[in-house]
Order: sequence, then C-alpha cells, then structure tokens
Amino acid sequence: MEKFEVLQSTAVPLPTENIDTDQIIPARFLKATSREGFGENLFRDWRYDSNGNRKEDFVLNDTRYKGQILLVGKNFGCGSSREHAAWAIYDAGFRVVISSSFADIFRGNALNNGLLPVEVSAEVLERLFAQVEQEPQTQLIVDLQGQVLRVPVWEEAFAFDIDAYKKECLLHGYDDIDFLVSQKEAIEAYEKTRPWEY
Repeated sequence: MEKFEVLQSTAVPLPTENIDTDQIIPARFLKATSREGFGENLFRDWRYDSNGNRKEDFVLNDTRYKGQILLVGKNFGCGSSREHAAWAIYDAGFRVVISSSFADIFRGNALNNGLLPVEVSAEVLERLFAQVEQEPQTQLIVDLQGQVLRVPVWEEAFAFDIDAYKKECLLHGYDDIDFLVSQKEAIEAYEKTRPWEY
C-alpha cells in the first residue's frame, strides 16, 4: 500500500445517507479477485443508465467536483461485508472518505486497503457539504500523524480517532503481513529467549 501521511485535496460531495456496499459496487462486478479495475464501476448504477450512458446529474460525472476525498452521508458502507467496496473507492482515486458515521465492517475493510475513513460530527459534516457545494475548489487537509482534519478556509481543525495499529500501518504503507515482517527482528529475539513449555 501507499504510505499515508498528509493529504491536501478538494472533495467530491455525495450527501446521501445509508449508502450500502451494493450501491458502492454492485454484486455483478465482484467476479475479479485482484483489486484493480473496480474504480470504473464505483456507484455504477448511479453513474450510468441501463444503456451505459453517463448520468450528468450524478456528482462523479459533474466536472466541478474532483479530488481524492469523498464526502458522504452518515452510515456509509452499511450492508454486506464486501471488501470490493473499499477496493472500488481506492481504485477510483480516493484516499479519504469523510462521514459522520461508518459501518464497522466497511471501516475495517477501508483501513486494511489504504483508505482512510475520517469520522466527524454531524454538524461538521453538514457544514462541509455546504462549503464544498458552494465552493468546489475548497481545500481540505487530512493529517494522519496529528489525527486532524483541517479546513483552511474556516481556519478550523477537527480531531478524528483511528486505531493505533491501523494508523501505524497506514503511515508506513503496511498491510498486516508487511507489519509482521517489519517486526521480524523483535519476533526472532523473543523466540530465542521465551521459555518453551509443552
């Protein structure tokens, strides 16, 4: 995975609440086993009509909005446990998803795949939607080390929580195996000194 330290970007606003994993990536696209290629089908049924034509009124097709931050309504990623949802968002170029709440399984899948879920209060989320919709070029800064979301235009910053282990993995670009490999010397030293009992 790519290391994540600080991201400064504009955002794409999608204020719909309770977006489930089947809306993020429909089940008919789950045949592949590699992580690549899912981005083109992110929100497929919202982005395209039944003939494959782009729906111009959908935000991902709106040229005013670009960036590596996806701003979404509460309870994002609910529904089935579908790791492909995180794959699709990441493959589409997003590195951060901001919401007032995430489904637990989606949060875990996102963190396992280099996608940072940032949870803010409902009030802050509402303000962010209003700001980004009014001024699409609004810059947001996500500082993982400091666990802070900065909104320079407001001169405000908002703290967010993250599991310490997952934070460490994101900062170094580790998946779970990479993390274990990084601890090889400590593991070997422990194995040499620990008492063996059978």
